[in-house]
Amino acid sequence: MQALILAGGEGTRLRPLTLTMPKPAIQLVDRPFLRFMIDWLGHHGVDEVVIASGFGADVLRGALGDGGTGPALSYIEESEPLGTGGPLRLAADQGALQERFLVLNGDVLTDINLGELMRGHERSEAIATLALHPVDDPTAYGLVRRDGGPRERTAPPESATGQVVEFLEKPEPSEIGTNEISAGAYVMERAVIDLIPPGRMVSIEREVFPRLVGQGLYGHRLDGYWMDIGTPERYLQASWDILERRVRTDAGARLDRAGILVEEAGGVDPAATVSPPALVESDSTAEAGAAIGPRAVIARGTHLGAGAVVSGSVVLARSRIESNATVTESIIAPGVRVGAGARIGPGAVLGEGARVDAGAELGAGARLAPGELVS
Repeated sequence: MQALILAGGEGTRLRPLTLTMPKPAIQLVDRPFLRFMIDWLGHHGVDEVVIASGFGADVLRGALGDGGTGPALSYIEESEPLGTGGPLRLAADQGALQERFLVLNGDVLTDINLGELMRGHERSEAIATLALHPVDDPTAYGLVRRDGGPRERTAPPESATGQVVEFLEKPEPSEIGTNEISAGAYVMERAVIDLIPPGRMVSIEREVFPRLVGQGLYGHRLDGYWMDIGTPERYLQASWDILERRVRTDAGARLDRAGILVEEAGGVDPAATVSPPALVESDSTAEAGAAIGPRAVIARGTHLGAGAVVSGSVVLARSRIESNATVTESIIAPGVRVGAGARIGPGAVLGEGARVDAGAELGAGARLAPGELVS
């Protein structure tokens, strides 16, 4: 089975992290974010993945390579943004797509059952089948109504087909007749490509799917974990959900029963503390009195000085948190230095190579651009 991942977005809501690194390549727990989707696809029998990328395409290739032991990876590059539909046409015109394939939004972390989606597609002989996921607050999303969906009364249950009957974009409460949203995963027949004009930005959700209503477009509800990782808050929550095994991932399976992984070749002093859940990658050091966690990721080559505290936070590669500095509920990009006694967060995001001088404070929601200095 083949899958096309849409990974061409600029990740503006995750700035300043995405000013120097494309979002799909940003480390999430222990691997590039998009690797979670590739692993998930491999567990569902996908053996070939085409990645449609734009901003930072070379960096993304360097981070993911050709797939290694998982699905084989190939790439198509958008010279200009093509939306969610244009990359499908580009991939087809370059001969990269088979007669039936999966399409996935590269912003999503999930463990929903793709096997069920593919089997449902085959049973209904659909031209396209959307994975649908229930949400608690339907007013915040575009909703998908299907024949036989929750609270859908257009047909009695025994005659329900699962065909999509309507799309509702952030409806008023009085309009809501379902709590199902598109989960950003679709099975498609190649005939869908004929509806996508070449050479321009196309929204598959607004320009293509509505034209397929009544023409073989189906929806299939899949329960399980699902999160669109597009903001710093969701990035952090996804990190903790992985470490606490709320979502099934290869990364979460690496932690011990207590929820801790300290990789070999690390230098965590016996007088430092690591509270679960936490992951400390190799070549990282923590001096006596340092405290890591609960809820912490310390990436490769990072140093924590004596008495430094990192909790509810991700500190990415080659950063330095000097003695008695505190990082709370924040994201620290690669190569950042936080001076002795400085206080960061909650909710701060520091761009790559930023510097915070000793004793400085960055309060709630602070943002530092790559290379920026705060004294």
